[in-house]
Amino acid sequence: MKTGEIAAYGLLGAPLAAAALPVYLHVPKLYAEHYGLSLALLGGLLFAARLIDALADPLIGAFSDRARGRRVLVLAGLLPLAIGLPALVRPAAGIDPVLWLTGALLLVYAGYSLATINYAAWGAELSSTPALGTRLVASREGWALVGVVAASVAPGLLADQAPAGLWQATLYWLPWLALAAAGTLTRVPDTRAAMAQPPLRETARELAGHARFRRLLAVFALNGIAAAVPGTLVLFFIADVLVEPAREGLFLALYFMAGIAALPLWTRLADRLGRARCWALSMLLAIAAFGGAWTLEAGDAALFMAICIGSGIALGADLALPPALLAGLIADRREALPAGGAFGVWTLVTKLNLALAAGLALPALALLGYRPGVQDEAGRVALTAVYALLPLGLKAAALCLLWPAMRWLEAGDLYRSEGVKA
Repeated sequence: MKTGEIAAYGLLGAPLAAAALPVYLHVPKLYAEHYGLSLALLGGLLFAARLIDALADPLIGAFSDRARGRRVLVLAGLLPLAIGLPALVRPAAGIDPVLWLTGALLLVYAGYSLATINYAAWGAELSSTPALGTRLVASREGWALVGVVAASVAPGLLADQAPAGLWQATLYWLPWLALAAAGTLTRVPDTRAAMAQPPLRETARELAGHARFRRLLAVFALNGIAAAVPGTLVLFFIADVLVEPAREGLFLALYFMAGIAALPLWTRLADRLGRARCWALSMLLAIAAFGGAWTLEAGDAALFMAICIGSGIALGADLALPPALLAGLIADRREALPAGGAFGVWTLVTKLNLALAAGLALPALALLGYRPGVQDEAGRVALTAVYALLPLGLKAAALCLLWPAMRWLEAGDLYRSEGVKA
């Protein structure tokens, strides 16, 4: 592929990632503080909506493998996303916010899933070599980080209050989505026409019996939950532990900009050291950052900035390396791994991570006595423990699971079909 086509493929990643940020970062705090929903209710509702969304992903992936190409399916997913996101950040007056939130979430999730599963599978099917696969993933995730940075700072720049800022940012997001979609959909070649596919049951059996896919998926799941918990709680942590709500946009921008800066470095380092080794190094860096977060108190803004930069550097590896490893499995014809089905399950696990983060962390905080906006010592300790120590333990578990697989991952055995224990 030409360099321009690789860059064009990544363009759509920016507005897609910008759409995901308010859904996973701002919605809990927005509906808790401005629309009166309790943390326990929010946690249960978000868990249920994300679980439904996650369980639909393998079906969407399998359906997509039977369609006539990725381009039209990406476009079909963008339409409900463009309708649902504005509704999510600005509930209609006179309608129960619980019902409104549920409907808007399901609409956003349906469109986002259809678009992102086919967007990722499109890139995997274009990956004729491992190096090209890494470049396509890096392009997509690099642009995604640009979108996340823009989405993190825009609400605070556009308005003083979160609801107004989110609404105005969404109005700018709509034409951005249209322009990026036009760039990607018109400049990147579609991958194929419809092909005969095995029955869904056979696809599921094939994925379940694939040892390398299962191992990679397990590491990805633990690592993903570790990232999803602080992502769900970071705005509460900034407001009620650091007591620095005015610097919320700055902290988020530092985190995501560090990820942008680190992404090409991780990509180049992976060519020299191997993808799995680099992923393990990023986990060690994240563990150190979470350990530092446990010590923070009110006013420790400078220390938290350093932690944001360190964990942001680790984020760059999390974004580029696991999908590149999966794309490598798909690209090897000997593995016969169906792209849509594999990315459907991959996206399912991603969303289960987010569902568990909200469904466990928010009710747990409510049970431990934490209340948003109330800065008492017991609540601060509970919030800090769930925000920092829980992800630390999960990252350590992911590293322990990855470590025994390092030998065959880095010895060139990734694409062999025998001799790998699950």
